[in-house]
Amino acid sequence: MTGHQVHIIGGGLAGSEAAWQLAQAGVKVRLSEMRGSGDMTPAHQTDGLAELVCSNSFRSDDADRNAVGLLHQEMRRLNSLIMAQADAAKVPAGSALAVDRDVFSQGVTRALRDHPHVEVVRERIDALPGEGLTIVATGPLTAPALTASIGAAAGMDHLAFFDAIAPVVHFDSIDMDQCWMANRWDKIGPGGGEGKDYINCPMNREQYQAFVQGLLDGEKTQFKEWEKDTPYFEGCMPIEVMASRGPETLRHGPMKPMGLDDPRTGRWPYAVVQLRQDNASGTLWNMVGFQTKLKHGAQLELFRTIPGLEKAEFARLGGLHRNTFIQSPKLLDATLRLRSAPHIRFAGQMTGCEGYVESSAIGLLAGRFAAAELLCRPFAPPPADTALGALLGHVTGNVATADYQPMNVNFGLFPPLDDVKKKQRKEAMTARARASLGRWLGEALQPV
Repeated sequence: MTGHQVHIIGGGLAGSEAAWQLAQAGVKVRLSEMRGSGDMTPAHQTDGLAELVCSNSFRSDDADRNAVGLLHQEMRRLNSLIMAQADAAKVPAGSALAVDRDVFSQGVTRALRDHPHVEVVRERIDALPGEGLTIVATGPLTAPALTASIGAAAGMDHLAFFDAIAPVVHFDSIDMDQCWMANRWDKIGPGGGEGKDYINCPMNREQYQAFVQGLLDGEKTQFKEWEKDTPYFEGCMPIEVMASRGPETLRHGPMKPMGLDDPRTGRWPYAVVQLRQDNASGTLWNMVGFQTKLKHGAQLELFRTIPGLEKAEFARLGGLHRNTFIQSPKLLDATLRLRSAPHIRFAGQMTGCEGYVESSAIGLLAGRFAAAELLCRPFAPPPADTALGALLGHVTGNVATADYQPMNVNFGLFPPLDDVKKKQRKEAMTARARASLGRWLGEALQPV
């Protein structure tokens, strides 16, 4: 393919989704991805498009009572590549949508590589283009030169927070005589099955207390001087930071035993470490909620004190990486264009949305906005009472605050329903969103 109409910088989730939406509209796309050109980020392991760096979970797929599940559903209705490939790479995870990372990334890469309107180019872009429709979707690990260029164009310093990565364990190294498989409250996921999607490692009080102390005492990654004031993202907090907030914090967080009956006792343990399937073959399992900045030696020593993991072999240990985002409500218009340079749009985590699905959703909208602009077709933003519209409202909100922070999609971003009882509010918001999206798809959305 020669020539392009839109240049997308970054082949992560958002960039891949934007490229797909544009290509499906018949627009020629140049997708520039740094990995594969000789450059690599501190967190990625492959050069595959849409590689999942942290968890393998897209979180809840429940579209009736969960905002992210509703976002899944809305994206599927807009022919999302990311959701299609996530569904194709699905692994058991109860009511969550979890995927085989490699199968997922390979599917996205293959779909874009084979599309006649997409040219994937392995190259590092060090500066924002001065002209031509562009979508910047470089994500939280944007290379320093491009970050500086973005800061110069935005007229303000970039912002940042820290994100952490959870370890992954080889299944055949787990002692299943000490562990058991079950979902919390024996819930069965939307795909059916027996409701036994998680490996549960039980702890008694003494084991739990010793583990918490080990987290507090373990040697941790040290920040550089210029990183010391950078906050953590609350939705992906290192487990040792949670432990520092109080001795019982983890028992009411990732290690909560509620709803998990130990078949050997018939009772809930004092605490539980859960592992979730990480690949389709079931050979790899990740430690749920165990993001950490412990040094690798400390991780090996401490995590092998967990019952059932005494001889655990790790395919990957936990880590910490720095995320970059911009003050989107101050800088972007309602269609994600940079006000100071309207030929440039931003998408993905850099806009201040947090999470795989949210990043992809903003990429989807950026691609649709760009296609509509290029093809001179109307494309109204999604209604504010849909998951897509609520998330877009957070990113491009009417009120720009000095403390703008990354956010997962949640019902708090939706317009309130004050005349509905609290217990019925989520279902009512979901019903309203579905009706609103249906009207938008039928009345306001022109095919692109």
